[in-house]
Amino acid sequence: MSNGERVVLALGGAGTVGSGLVKGLLDRGFKVAVVSRDKNKLEKLRDFVSPSTKGNLTTLVGDVGSEEEAEEVKQALLKSVGKITDVVSSLGFSWWQGGPPHTQPLKELHWVIETLLFSTFVSWKTFFPLVRDDPNCTYTFITGGAGEKLLMPGTGFLTVGSAGTLAFCQILREEYAEVPCKLNQVKINTGVGTPERMGPGYLNHVELGEAVATLVERRNKSHTVFNINCPADLKTVICNDKGAL
Repeated sequence: MSNGERVVLALGGAGTVGSGLVKGLLDRGFKVAVVSRDKNKLEKLRDFVSPSTKGNLTTLVGDVGSEEEAEEVKQALLKSVGKITDVVSSLGFSWWQGGPPHTQPLKELHWVIETLLFSTFVSWKTFFPLVRDDPNCTYTFITGGAGEKLLMPGTGFLTVGSAGTLAFCQILREEYAEVPCKLNQVKINTGVGTPERMGPGYLNHVELGEAVATLVERRNKSHTVFNINCPADLKTVICNDKGAL
């Protein structure tokens, strides 16, 4: 399949990380579908991507964290774009600093885990069957290093939710070790920002998107974790496959 024949479902594609992924995929000639609960974010995404690629972008308002709505979204997407050949999942939120655990109610912990882990599970359960049995298809998780350390005081719940997502990706690699689909994980151990909101060592979200688009395009790795610690790793780890686990 050429890139133009492939349809990538970008879960979380309207967020900071996701918007860079969507642009990178569209610029390489892929067709891309994005689902979001926020119509305004979808409109901003359409304004953000390259004008010449807008015709290859399909957007749909929906909630992929709900089993019922995710199934409805799947049927609507298949009716609209015909097929899904690749999935890139970057679900979550940009930041959370709610305070020390003893100051938080249970509903806050539930919200963090629902946003980071439950939505990742529900969307995977819904869309993975569309690609799992085809060696020409891919499913790529974008995760973060927050699951392995406390980023700063007050972010403990973020670590709990992120750790759950990392564990989920691990069990998928082991439970589905023989699936033909290229199942990979890009683990980002630094910040990601837009050009106007960059910090020391941060990844530019567009450059990250270009690197992930290269991984999806090549389809030459499976059941691999790509650890990204700095901007240089986008080329040495993803594009050159050095340092992948």
